[in-house]
Amino acid sequence: MPDEKMIEEKVVARLKEKGWQVTCAESCTGGMIAATLVNVAGVSDVFMESYVTYANASKHKLIGVKEETLETYGAVSRQVAEQMAEGAAKAASAQTAVAVTGIAGPDGGTPDKPVGLVYIGCFVDGKTVVTENHFEGSRMEIRKQTTQAALTLLYNCLI
Repeated sequence: MPDEKMIEEKVVARLKEKGWQVTCAESCTGGMIAATLVNVAGVSDVFMESYVTYANASKHKLIGVKEETLETYGAVSRQVAEQMAEGAAKAASAQTAVAVTGIAGPDGGTPDKPVGLVYIGCFVDGKTVVTENHFEGSRMEIRKQTTQAALTLLYNCLI
């Protein structure tokens, strides 16, 4: 299947068709989603800025995640992923956003929130979808799986 497009190429093509902008709000991936998008020639038509909000304070300051949400549910939660996606879209004046928050490991997991737990939020044209994911592998493998899952969710929300 050498002619099959990569997911990031499909995302960029779909955004161009719609004339929409995209932004990213990334915690556990540390910018990997944005870096994957910019592998696509012509992405500058649809991608202006992105946010790596690793610390809770950054999630609050840069993309408006409520402090009470962080305190009540923790950074790795459905509620924070939703607010990250919506806040990033608002901050960037973009019609679409993808956000990720999770535990890439190898430390940091708990029985309630194990290593590999990742919430992905996708905001498209006023609607937000959040998925709960459980990935396995090394820190890098979890980050790569998260990136692919986030771009796939974004693409599916765009179609």
